[in-house]
Amino acid sequence: MKRPASSAVLLGLIQTDVSANPAANLKKTAALIGRAAMSGAQIICTQELFRSQYFCQSEDHANFQLAEKIPGPTTDIFQKLAKKHKVVIIASLFEKRASGVYHNTAAIIDADGSLLGIYRKMHIPDDPLFYEKFYFTPGDLGFQTWKTRYGKIGVLICWDQWYPEAARLTAMQGAEILFYPTAIGWHPGEKKEYGERQHGAWETIQRAHAVANGCYVASVNRVGHEILAGVGGAGIEFWGRSFVAGTSGEILAKAGSAREEILIVPVDLAKVDVTRTHWPFLRDRRIDAYGNLTKRLVD
Repeated sequence: MKRPASSAVLLGLIQTDVSANPAANLKKTAALIGRAAMSGAQIICTQELFRSQYFCQSEDHANFQLAEKIPGPTTDIFQKLAKKHKVVIIASLFEKRASGVYHNTAAIIDADGSLLGIYRKMHIPDDPLFYEKFYFTPGDLGFQTWKTRYGKIGVLICWDQWYPEAARLTAMQGAEILFYPTAIGWHPGEKKEYGERQHGAWETIQRAHAVANGCYVASVNRVGHEILAGVGGAGIEFWGRSFVAGTSGEILAKAGSAREEILIVPVDLAKVDVTRTHWPFLRDRRIDAYGNLTKRLVD
């Protein structure tokens, strides 16, 4: 589809607190998408796995019941929303691909309601309270971009955000905006000593992706303190602070750390071309010298 005459686009980031009721979470997020659209947002992104609390705090087979097919009930609802409001929607879902094969997946829906495609999370963590390897098969669709009504976008998910290779390979396909649906937070007992350092690293690495690739980065995190029934412990305190970084890594807008927000952020996609021309990192890459990147380590 042709881009509107203006290169200005409004992004909408949906940062929410999540309850133990998936149906209620879906209803709330759908309503917030509608509000974001009414505020002018044209590309709207949810946080990671917005339909449920972050169930990866434990390894429990019962949690596989939270997964759904794509296309499926949630994409059906969001496709209708996208068509109604003429917006692009990025929805982060727990995908049931087949019995025993599940993915952490983002569905990309264009402004006419069509399902453009899906991205399956490539990097799967396994850390205390982040036991994702128990649930998610690593993505097998590679890094991708989609030409939407309002611009060319790439989508990566949470743990992917720490890998410059993922951002680069997506940007190399022409992505003007990198979206990162996210669920990251503190272990409450570590917050005092490590909290700001951890948050600073998370924000810095993503701002660096914007700099290195001359594109916008939009990171959408959840908020709230989640202690799961049947799991207990101190839970995870999600730090929110969803943000959009400009093509030079500057913070254009940032949500708070303690409440739900719809972050509406204008970006000018013409600046991607200007930045990549004046800071030609893509031009000067030594592609003849990077073969070792395909190795685990180099002796």
